Amino acid sequence: MKLELLQLISPSLPVGAFSYSEGLEWLVHNKKVYDETTLFNWIESELSRGQITIEASSISHLMRALVNWKDHQDVQYKLIVQEWNSWLGSLRDSPEVRSQQKQMGESLLQLLIDMDYPLPGNEKKFIWPIAWAWAGVCWDITKIDMVEGYLYSWVANQLSAALRLLSLGPTKAQQLQKKSLLLIKSQASYLSQQNPKEIWISDVGAIMAQQSHIELYSRLFRN
Repeated sequence: MKLELLQLISPSLPVGAFSYSEGLEWLVHNKKVYDETTLFNWIESELSRGQITIEASSISHLMRALVNWKDHQDVQYKLIVQEWNSWLGSLRDSPEVRSQQKQMGESLLQLLIDMDYPLPGNEKKFIWPIAWAWAGVCWDITKIDMVEGYLYSWVANQLSAALRLLSLGPTKAQQLQKKSLLLIKSQASYLSQQNPKEIWISDVGAIMAQQSHIELYSRLFRN
C-alpha cells in the first residue's frame, strides 16, 4: 500500500467530510439508530446495498477515463468524465447529498491543484468520486486500494459522526471500524469487478433519512 492512500483517507484531509452525517443524524434523532448494534447494522446495510456501492464500483472506470483525459488532452475524453459525473450525481436522490458530493469533490480537486496535481485545464467542477479517482491517478495508487479506501473512509466518517450523536466512545468506534474491515475488503474485491451500471441498490431508508435531515429543528451537521 502506498503511503499517499493514508493521506487521502486521513480525517484531517481538508474537504469537509466531518461536517456531514448523510442521514445518520436524522436516524439517531428518530431512534432508528441508538446503540452500537443498530449503528453497525446501518453501516453494514449501506456497505452491502447502499448508493455508495455504485460509486465504489465506478472508481476503476473513473481512473481509466481520467488517465485517457490526462494523456490525450482531448475533449472527447473530458466528455466521458463529465458523463460519469452527471450519471453518478443523478443517482443521489437527496439534494443535500448531491450538494455534499459537489462541495467535497471541488475541495479535493482544489487541494490537488495546490499540491501541483491539477486536472487538465485546472478543472474542478466534479463530484467526490471523480476527485477521489483523480487523486488515485495522480498518486499512482492501485485501483483495488482506491476502492477499499473509499469504503473505509466512508465508514470512518460515519463513526466520527456517531461519536457526536451517540454515547459511543472512541474505543467502541475503533472496535466497530475493525469489525467492518472484512466486509470492506470483500465488497471492494467484488465491486471492483462489477459494471456499476448493472448494480441494483435497496436503501430507501437511507434516502428518506438524508432528505428528512433538513426538517430537524436543530442540527449538528450540514444539510
